[in-house]
Amino acid sequence: MSVLAVIFILTGVFFFTTATIGLLRFPDFYTRMHAAGKGDTLGAFLTLAGLALYNLHHGFSVDAILMSIKILLIAVFIFIANPTATHAITKAALNCSVKPWENKETSK
Repeated sequence: MSVLAVIFILTGVFFFTTATIGLLRFPDFYTRMHAAGKGDTLGAFLTLAGLALYNLHHGFSVDAILMSIKILLIAVFIFIANPTATHAITKAALNCSVKPWENKETSK
């Protein structure tokens, strides 16, 4: 079970890292929000799922099970709240007339 927990945590860290690279490398607000919204949501979900599994590594006591359930409830809340917040921020930018990036080289 600890091997599965480590795999989940490392996969979550990988998605956090790729989201950060996307946030730094993408050209405009909308593509950066896409990278941050997708990568952070999946990264947080996988990392917290791995922590919940790792918490059960020491035994299946009532305290460990309740703590893992709490961690999973936090993961579910993040899984619901992050895309909603990303959509609201992107919609606000669209309403404030933030223009999407256009590639000048291919539009000729």
